[in-house]
Amino acid sequence: MSTIEAIISNPAYQPFLAILKGARNGFVYGVKVRFPHALVMSILFGRGDWKTRARVIFRATKQHAFNLAKFVTLYKTFMLIQQRANGGKPRSSDTFLAGLLGGYIVFGERTAVNEQIVLYVVSRVVSSFIPRAGSPYSSSSPPAPGTVKPMPPDSRYFTVFAALAWGAVMWLFEHRGETIQPGMFNSMVYLYRDSERWKDLKTLLWHNT
Repeated sequence: MSTIEAIISNPAYQPFLAILKGARNGFVYGVKVRFPHALVMSILFGRGDWKTRARVIFRATKQHAFNLAKFVTLYKTFMLIQQRANGGKPRSSDTFLAGLLGGYIVFGERTAVNEQIVLYVVSRVVSSFIPRAGSPYSSSSPPAPGTVKPMPPDSRYFTVFAALAWGAVMWLFEHRGETIQPGMFNSMVYLYRDSERWKDLKTLLWHNT
């Protein structure tokens, strides 16, 4: 154990252990995010018996967790390779190139889980162009020294952004529904189309027809 502790504490091994820790965190985070989401979606929209639904939940959780672990591993590895090739000095382009390669390798295959993750990332990238407010998000704990504290969008621009987003998605739902991601499309059908049909008081208020 003393040898292992010495290796863990040795700064020379820090970049390599950071890759290992990143893979671990990616896997854990993927399970935490995907499992409850897949469980809820299976309850609301799943088909088949519970054994079939359990397999779907397991596959989605496994893919999300392993893909995040693989992406973090590749991203940190590519970052390390680029910094070593540049004499240990990081460049602003390193992050983009490492993310580009990792995204292509891990998320380039179109699956339902990958599509959801990529669309989530795209929405965050697009919304990052909204002008920021003058003060950061409120937080119960102060940020670590030297870290950037996220700032919310300017409320005026966010209002316009929200209105355009909802106007666009509702138009797409009615006129180009085939272009909407399946999970969101199912949710919108449940909200806007299933609410148009009922047979009696029970199917009006308790469950859909």
